[in-house]
Amino acid sequence: MRFSIERGALLKAVGQAQSVVERRNTIPILANVLIEAEGDRVSFRATDLDIEVVDKAPAVVERAGATTVSAVTLHEIVRKLPDGALVSLAEDGAAGRLTVTAGRSTFNLATLPKEDFPVMASSEYSANFSAPAPVLRRLFDKSKFAISTEETRYYLNGVYMHVATSEDGPVLRCVATDGHRLARIDAPLPPGAEGMPGVIVPRKTVGELRKLLDDDEAQIAVSVSETKVRFATPAITLTSKVIDGTFPDYSRVIPTGNTRRLEVDATEFAKAVDRVATVSSERSRAVKLSLDEDRLVLSVNAPDSGAAEEELAVAYGDERLEIGFNAKYLLEIASQVDRENAVFLFNSSGDPTLMREGGDTTAVYVVMPMRV
Repeated sequence: MRFSIERGALLKAVGQAQSVVERRNTIPILANVLIEAEGDRVSFRATDLDIEVVDKAPAVVERAGATTVSAVTLHEIVRKLPDGALVSLAEDGAAGRLTVTAGRSTFNLATLPKEDFPVMASSEYSANFSAPAPVLRRLFDKSKFAISTEETRYYLNGVYMHVATSEDGPVLRCVATDGHRLARIDAPLPPGAEGMPGVIVPRKTVGELRKLLDDDEAQIAVSVSETKVRFATPAITLTSKVIDGTFPDYSRVIPTGNTRRLEVDATEFAKAVDRVATVSSERSRAVKLSLDEDRLVLSVNAPDSGAAEEELAVAYGDERLEIGFNAKYLLEIASQVDRENAVFLFNSSGDPTLMREGGDTTAVYVVMPMRV
């Protein structure tokens, strides 16, 4: 195998591949990237046995072939090469070496046989549809902060992507929750997604998927089966196993009878929460919201570190209310708001609070209060 490739294209392809590779693994081949050169393209394939990513890049292929080499080492080499460099890769199968040449730099890397590289078994996908990158980006970006990190509740360690019915008809919905907060984001249902099985997309896959969704013009082909999900652009294919578990009935925790309405400038609110939380104790991170007519007072009282208070002008016309929250949860939810105003709907100081962006019901957040 021998080919030449522009450094930028190589860096992007190898970067995508090496981020999937687990740093600590007991199977040496899983630390490698499978490089396959054919025609006028080279593909770079990496896997951790749960996720597989294949990134194709244009190249001048002199001799077709395939080999595997350490993904992290190759990425570090390419990263340190000068911009615009032309990189040549040549494999010596007999010596088990891959030579990487750019300008006056030459590197000889150890390879492992391509036959040892595990390829994820293909799956019959029951639903295939395509969606614009910005639509998928919004679904996952706005929900991923609520993914649980508790390993024991493994079925909450991802984003539940499924077809649901909203007031406006069927939608593609992403939900994530950790028991303390919940995010539910809707998008118009793409043609072909109607019969899609609901799947829990793991946290690591959501992180890797984000790299595919940066191009606003891209159309992402999505394929879903009971056990796998695949996201593909013409250059990159990301295939992942889904979490084998049942996502809980989230609709039960979304309050419907909250009538006390607070409207506040989302940016101002987030900054104020951040400021007063500076003195909160690391353990509780509690901040108290005291609501009165058109007035919100945020306060923190931490006996060991001090106290803080800040007042905001808001739109609120209901009876007086005092309610406490974890400052981190409030900040994360407030930072999801794209519009100017955030609308909070309260019931009492012990009930879950609902938050949405202005009058938009396609993004709904729930946060549990805490005693302060």
